[in-house]
Amino acid sequence: MILSGKKTLVISIIVALLIAVYFYNKQPDRVDVDIVTPEKGEVRSTVSNTRVGTVKACRRAYLAPATGGQVAVLHVKEGDSVKQNQLLLEVWNKDMKAQVKLQDAQIRANRAAAEQACQLGAGAEREADRLLRLQKFDHIVSEEQVDIKATGARAKRASCNASLEAIAVSQANRDAVQAAVERTLVIAPFDGTVAEINAELGEFITPSPPGIPTLPAIDLLDVSCLYVSAPIDEVDAPQIKTGMSACVSLDAFTDKRCSGTVSRIAPYVLEKEKQARTVEVEVKLTDPKDLKGLLPGYSADIEVLLANKPEALRVPAEAVLENNRVLLMKADGLLEERSFKPGLVNWNTVEVLSGLNVGDKIVLSVGREGVVAGAYAREKK
Repeated sequence: MILSGKKTLVISIIVALLIAVYFYNKQPDRVDVDIVTPEKGEVRSTVSNTRVGTVKACRRAYLAPATGGQVAVLHVKEGDSVKQNQLLLEVWNKDMKAQVKLQDAQIRANRAAAEQACQLGAGAEREADRLLRLQKFDHIVSEEQVDIKATGARAKRASCNASLEAIAVSQANRDAVQAAVERTLVIAPFDGTVAEINAELGEFITPSPPGIPTLPAIDLLDVSCLYVSAPIDEVDAPQIKTGMSACVSLDAFTDKRCSGTVSRIAPYVLEKEKQARTVEVEVKLTDPKDLKGLLPGYSADIEVLLANKPEALRVPAEAVLENNRVLLMKADGLLEERSFKPGLVNWNTVEVLSGLNVGDKIVLSVGREGVVAGAYAREKK
């Protein structure tokens, strides 16, 4: 009897094992997935540029003399800091400067001649007045003599006026020659730094012909004021307003610079490519630390902050499917789709307004083969 009972126990164990193996083999295959849960944190809605932007100087001037000629004097070299109205370059102009000196001499001569003519005119007027008084009171002189003297006085006064006008004409001639001299000079229009010089002593330079740009003789930058100009897709541009906060990222530096504000939005759309129409947006950095190390010409990207919530329920953007859906893993490992109502969105996170709760197991690896609604999964450790 005891032996029979042991045999029955062994058979029961074997049957139970067989049943367990059967049901285990009947279970569906499970895929390994990465799991995340909604959490509280900051969500920022931002807009970024579609193509790379550029660091630019607030003021930049491509300078060249207004008239062609041979470079006679270069007063600066590349990298020099210059002040407004400082002379930078001079084309050969000795002949024009000689004309200025000639006109100065002519002005002096005309002034001397005018002084002589005006003195004679004043003397003739006084003499005519004396004769007129004698004629009126004493009748010593005839009316004819008075008339002759008065006419002579008026003629000399007219000569005086003509001499004064000659001074004005010679002054105008001098101004015209001086203007011609100034057309041979390159003057700094503002305080800045000489970025590049494309002229050599003795070299002949000419202004750019209409419609044919040539290298400027001097490239002048005001590096005390810098900004970033970047193209924003026409779909995103209407959301941006001047004064919004922005961050700037540069390939040359690792850290973001987030003291920027939107200073300008272009009033037109660039049509460089038919399928990529953009609006230029400018961002100025206000923190002096953020301006440190910046140089005009650096490539840069901007990220404009549209809105943010410091404590919002959020999920990673890579876990979100089209039409605001996610894959949830239930307690038994079954994957099911669930829609939710989104709020603020950026490249990294999506705000959850409703439809999901803290603690929900959301599949992160949605692009993996076999990770679909209705499949069974297990969380990767």
